Amino acid sequence: MKAKKTILLICRLLVGAVFIFSSFTKGVDPLGTKYKMLEYFAAYHIQWLDPAALVLAMLMILAEFLIGICLITNICPKIAVIGCTAFMALFTTATFFDALYDMVPDCGCFGTAVKLTNWQTFYKNVVIDVLLLPLLINIKSLKCKLKPGTQFLIGLAYALAFMGFEIYNYRHLPVVDFMDWKVGKQMNAQPEQEQQIYLIFKNKETGKTQEYLSPNYPWNDSVWMSQWEFVDQRVEGGVSYLGFSALDEDGEDVTEMILTTPKLFMFTSNDLSEVTDKGWEKAKTITEKARQNGYEVIWMVAEMPEDMKAYQEKHPFVEEVYYGDELEIKTIVRFNPGLILLDEGLVVDKWSAIDFDKVWERM
Repeated sequence: MKAKKTILLICRLLVGAVFIFSSFTKGVDPLGTKYKMLEYFAAYHIQWLDPAALVLAMLMILAEFLIGICLITNICPKIAVIGCTAFMALFTTATFFDALYDMVPDCGCFGTAVKLTNWQTFYKNVVIDVLLLPLLINIKSLKCKLKPGTQFLIGLAYALAFMGFEIYNYRHLPVVDFMDWKVGKQMNAQPEQEQQIYLIFKNKETGKTQEYLSPNYPWNDSVWMSQWEFVDQRVEGGVSYLGFSALDEDGEDVTEMILTTPKLFMFTSNDLSEVTDKGWEKAKTITEKARQNGYEVIWMVAEMPEDMKAYQEKHPFVEEVYYGDELEIKTIVRFNPGLILLDEGLVVDKWSAIDFDKVWERM
């Protein structure tokens, strides 16, 4: 009996710890989870769910956290095990098909903190299933000494606290940044020899992949860009620029120029149509003050050059514009629009549009 209790305790703590870690790495970056969810919607042809992706992502992360914390603290253990079983049935099935057919290159189960191959993710889920099995078999013996009402209130407190954590990270950027463009990171590694970057795109309908030598891909063909999406890249020669490449309106690579410029404010946007009037006003104020104080100001966008003209006519302060892949821009600053301060490739600071008013507080 004692050995059985010990086994159940170990299983409960291990499964709970994995769920808490997984929910934290995603909860610290809810927009990243939204983007990953959109990839799954596309892979399973359920894009009608796209408008609800952010809400669904945050609720899924919250549910994952509650399952983990309830298992760790033994609050509502039976409900936690049932919820965990439902999660693992879904995740194990989805990751099996991912591994078999490469439907989504990276499941994002640990956000951007830990990268696993599809098969590694599937095997990880199998291990969790094995640990979960004793809990499921002995679910009737799982009990909490606290009254049901007390357990509910404790669970509600955990839920409200974690939801607040998610909302904060969504509005003000991740409190822990697991991406390449984290504050303090030096981005301008100098190539030791001529470097060739191969970009891999996937057809949204057929799933077929095609590789192109950057920048020799149809980036200025709006029809092609709507049918294909960037999924990965590989580098030959030199030192990688950490997954970042920028082009001017003529298709010339300006990556090195951006990453060697001192005192550079770079606004980022993966979709300018989503920028609010208030966001434009804040960007204008920052641009004017930055230029007065000797800073360079540029924009990095995912628009087509011909579409950018209309935005520049409406907002004349947007002068120097460069173009990049939507996925790459999303990894620079999660919020749309965002702002990053670079100094010869060193990431000095980053802000979401909500915090544009705070840009000069630490200058």
